[in-house]
Amino acid sequence: MSMFSLSRFESDRLIIYAASFLRALGIGLIGILLAIYLMQLNLTKTQVGMVVSVGLLGAAFGNIFVTFFGDRVGRKKTLVMYALLSAAGAIALCLSSNFYTILITAFFGMLNARGKDRGAALVVETAIIPTFEEAQNRTRGFAWYSLIQDIGLAIGGVIAGVPTLLTTFAGVPQLLAFRMTFAIYAGCMIIIALLYLYLSDRVEVPLEKLKIKLSPEGKKIMMKVGSFFAIDSLAGGFLTSALLAYYFYERFGVSVEVLGVFFFVARCLNAVSYLGATWLSKKVGLLNALVFTHTPSSLILIAAAFAPTFPIAAALFLLREMLVEMDVPTRQSYLMAVVKPEERTMISGIALIVRMLGWAVGPAIAGFVMHTMSNTTPLFIGAGMKITYDMLLYFSFRKVKPPEEPSEVEVAPKPELVSATA
Repeated sequence: MSMFSLSRFESDRLIIYAASFLRALGIGLIGILLAIYLMQLNLTKTQVGMVVSVGLLGAAFGNIFVTFFGDRVGRKKTLVMYALLSAAGAIALCLSSNFYTILITAFFGMLNARGKDRGAALVVETAIIPTFEEAQNRTRGFAWYSLIQDIGLAIGGVIAGVPTLLTTFAGVPQLLAFRMTFAIYAGCMIIIALLYLYLSDRVEVPLEKLKIKLSPEGKKIMMKVGSFFAIDSLAGGFLTSALLAYYFYERFGVSVEVLGVFFFVARCLNAVSYLGATWLSKKVGLLNALVFTHTPSSLILIAAAFAPTFPIAAALFLLREMLVEMDVPTRQSYLMAVVKPEERTMISGIALIVRMLGWAVGPAIAGFVMHTMSNTTPLFIGAGMKITYDMLLYFSFRKVKPPEEPSEVEVAPKPELVSATA
């Protein structure tokens, strides 16, 4: 690889990281404000849950397209199209108050109110990251990628306080203030589309690689992982940032500006935990680091549901945030390590599709449960399902090791650093 091509590839890498940051900023903003905004439009809790679900369902269909057709259409074109559709959806959300129009907007705009960046762009980015790092540094690459995203999510959380500032200090009507803030999300997505236009042709998959199908080993792993991810993602649908923010807003009477700062701190703790995941995975292994941090975080969430005051609930929730996201870089690194390099895009996409479908169904059920039972019940259901997922994953894959760890079952391909065009 020449010095010129290397610098060009590094430029592509910086573009992807910058786009990921801006996308996360917008998602962090939407995740906090959406449910509260929709309630101000006089939508019911069930309708709010439906909007969140339909938006995530649209994102799931976007992931399906990227997984099976994105490489054929072209990664650059697909990424630009994704960003522009998201921008159009945000603009339409600002202009409409009709429930059915908002539902359509949420679907085609792939509105992600989960509070985490899990959209179609991740399918491509997750497959590319292992080409940047040797096996022993792969988890660190995913950790820094996740860190950049959570910095964006944290800043988005702070921006969520803009409607209150506009209303208090500028006299802007509250509903208009919310819509002006959503315009920031639209602006971020337009900038992202412009950034993607500067990606080089090196990000595209060579024509001869497009016909590759999953190997029997890859299919076996995908079937197991997919079924477990379905449980975890359905649980995550009960615990979206939009619904959690509404839970604190209604139960404890917490203001929007306080919620913005609160979720900013939570995202900062998430960001720090990624670097901890890198260190821990080297000590105990990727799978152990995943399970041994994820399960305690669910138990802490259950304890937070019993908290009598917001300070106690907030302290427990923030403690949970220090652990809950450690599974993200470890899970991504583990999955990309135990499959063949040429299968990474498809397996990354299928895994994300399964997760998005679960996230899409969960909020609607959670909204119904909140409406018919209590605001706390979804926390118990989500935490219990996540613990079940951890146990199933651990006992099914505890003997399957990535190439940098002592292996009892050989699965992962040995050559971990592949060419940029692979």
